[in-house]
Amino acid sequence: MATRPSVLVTRRLPPAVEAVLRDTFDVTLSSDDAAMSPEALQRALGSVDAILSTVTDRFTAEVLAAYPIRTRLIANFGVGVDNIDLPAAHAHGIAVSNTPGVLTDCTADLTMTLLMMVLRRAGEGEREVRGGRWMGWAPTRMLGRRVTGRTLGIIGVGRIGRAVARRAHFGFDMRVLGYSPRAVPGPELEGCGIELCPSLDTLLAASDVVSLHCPSTLDTRGMMNATRLAQLSPGAFLINTARGDIIVEDALVAALDSGHLAGAGLDVYRDEPAVARRLLGRDNVVLLPHLGSATRETREEMGFLAVQNLRAFFAGEELPSRVI
Repeated sequence: MATRPSVLVTRRLPPAVEAVLRDTFDVTLSSDDAAMSPEALQRALGSVDAILSTVTDRFTAEVLAAYPIRTRLIANFGVGVDNIDLPAAHAHGIAVSNTPGVLTDCTADLTMTLLMMVLRRAGEGEREVRGGRWMGWAPTRMLGRRVTGRTLGIIGVGRIGRAVARRAHFGFDMRVLGYSPRAVPGPELEGCGIELCPSLDTLLAASDVVSLHCPSTLDTRGMMNATRLAQLSPGAFLINTARGDIIVEDALVAALDSGHLAGAGLDVYRDEPAVARRLLGRDNVVLLPHLGSATRETREEMGFLAVQNLRAFFAGEELPSRVI
């Protein structure tokens, strides 16, 4: 009987996914639902054939310098792979896969949830009701901003950005502007109502709401700094369901303090799970705990796609979603 490949699963996954993994591989499940330490990841790299990781597992160049390395595939549970030093993984002969596509719709749904909550002050109102401070309806109480007809600027017009554009344009009659450095006009963009902007500066100045949908890279980390935030029109809103380190949090707080930004909706943070204290007490900021892909259906689909990548790799076949 052939020996089955050994796979470490770093975080607990939906039961249906774990059952398939057990049926297919020699699986070791993490004993607790917390991010693994660098030392634990190094030990794993030397002892298992593949690792099914999550975005909280940091495979830095230092971690990947462990020797000898037995692991040949890191199957990441998530579309973003900024938790993995890809050049270092490649140098050590480790393939990397991710789980794109299956989380597009639910992340787009959550983006619109944040947009609606912050413009209509829903988070603030919910806290008022639960806190027993609501004194009843009044013509001037809890006045938010109309969503229909506003201009939405989308930075990053990939799958999720386009899905948000469709919801905003066709669902709320919003004008949708888009920017990506390498985006070109075509049927995919025309079908979701996006008008491409020639520059990021143009998009920022023209948008009532800006939503981030770009990956965390050397080019995008810290992109939304004080200079860029100042380019937004006074009273604009910022939404982030991408990665926390795209925004310079001190600059965001300063823009909110000054009133230049009217509000923000955030699902991701630079130092998760820590959140900047100056954001916690703000009524004009909606804070969610990284819920972008958090539906039962999506998390199962992500897990099954990771399993497909593992199966294909050990069968010597092309990976459904190879990164490197």
